[in-house]
Amino acid sequence: MRRQEFWAGIRATFPLLVGTTPFGLIFGALAVNSGLSASAAAAMSAFVFAGSSQFIAAKLFGSDASLWIIVLTTLVVNLRHSLYSATLAPHMKHLPQRWLVPLGFWLTDESFLVVDKRYRSDDRSPFKHWFFLGSATAMYANWQLWTWVGILAGQRLPNPASWGLDFALVVTFIGMLVPDLRSRPFAASALSAALTALLLAGLPNRLGLMVATLTGVATGMLVEKRLQPPKELR
Repeated sequence: MRRQEFWAGIRATFPLLVGTTPFGLIFGALAVNSGLSASAAAAMSAFVFAGSSQFIAAKLFGSDASLWIIVLTTLVVNLRHSLYSATLAPHMKHLPQRWLVPLGFWLTDESFLVVDKRYRSDDRSPFKHWFFLGSATAMYANWQLWTWVGILAGQRLPNPASWGLDFALVVTFIGMLVPDLRSRPFAASALSAALTALLLAGLPNRLGLMVATLTGVATGMLVEKRLQPPKELR
């Protein structure tokens, strides 16, 4: 049963790997073209493992942004993971730390999408965390592989942003987002973040993206809280 859940997690995640593959490749190339060494770029993928934040950090590094701007920006961009964690926590609170720590590190947008759906399924399988493990390890291995391919390609082919491959990630995220827009908190979060990002697009150092992320998270949490019935009525 554990093995079946593990492989089911890999299979469920496989279509999403297609979208992240060119993103990993472009990150590796962009990182070395932004002034990071090959080992630093690879270490970022191995020990940070946060695609969009890595992208932003590499671009900010290349534009000589200050360290505090890089740290603060990537921190805010990754705040969405707090929502993912809060959603999955009730299903995983029984797990020991040896499970929670690595799964928390490996949590990504793509894995959250398939894992949350698995946890919300009707069956009472006690091994759904193995499904999570399968999805997470597939994402991690794929990201490391294509980061290295991008690093090697970027050392030979300049200007990776001109390759035009980043559209795949946009399409992937749209596919991930649309099904959840049926939920009022998700819809409110997405709409407020999108409007804020458009209004503040001209701010330097992607500060508009930081504000949009905070706005989206705050809006989603506020709407979800308002939709909850009073405690005495539960």
